[in-house]
Amino acid sequence: MRFNTVVFDCDSTLSAIEGIDELAIDSPDHREEVRALTDAAMRGDVSLEEVYGRRLAIMRPSRAMLDALAVRYIDAMVPDARDVVSALTSEGIAVRVVSGGLRAALLPMMRTLGLHTGSLAAVDLRWNPDGSYAGFDESSSLTRSGGKREVVARWREELGAPVMMVGDGITDLEVKPAADLFVAYAGIVERPAVVAAADVVLRSISLAPVFTLALGGVRPQGDHARLVFDAGSALLLQASPMHVS
Repeated sequence: MRFNTVVFDCDSTLSAIEGIDELAIDSPDHREEVRALTDAAMRGDVSLEEVYGRRLAIMRPSRAMLDALAVRYIDAMVPDARDVVSALTSEGIAVRVVSGGLRAALLPMMRTLGLHTGSLAAVDLRWNPDGSYAGFDESSSLTRSGGKREVVARWREELGAPVMMVGDGITDLEVKPAADLFVAYAGIVERPAVVAAADVVLRSISLAPVFTLALGGVRPQGDHARLVFDAGSALLLQASPMHVS
């Protein structure tokens, strides 16, 4: 089956970092507390809405912190993320990114990936007149459990099926009813509950198998796309069925 749309999570998928934890680096007194809240939400031990605003209130991020985070996202991008996105788009497959992360910190990475800003669904912050943190967009579905599923369901109607979802966390797994294939990306972090429920598990650092799967195993014509496809095919062949190491 060839896919019309591939949707990626960002944190620990396209980039090796968890953005909210990186923000906590600049708030050393609260670093461990924020990391523990993130891990609990991504494992599914607590709902996202229980921790989303709490983590931001603890850190009260500044614009300078977001600018620094944007650089970290790009520096920590999975090595072949750009090649995989480029290959997908060259084949006419729509690529979207859905994240509970902060839009301002993610937009530079989107440009680096060659994706337009409309391809990103993320959360906006609010600022006081003096530029200090004033809160977040509480109306965003991405700040609560099941929000990513709502976004992907809308994209499914706009862009067409079949849709593949690629991500590492519980909030990504929640997209599964709105997707035709859920790929658990465990190349950075492996979350047992997500892996257990996935259609495909990808444990390599490489995202190349995503491209091979998106084309339904049919080798493309373009030179660059063929290189990505062949790399993905090799990883699929090396692994046990439906679990890529």
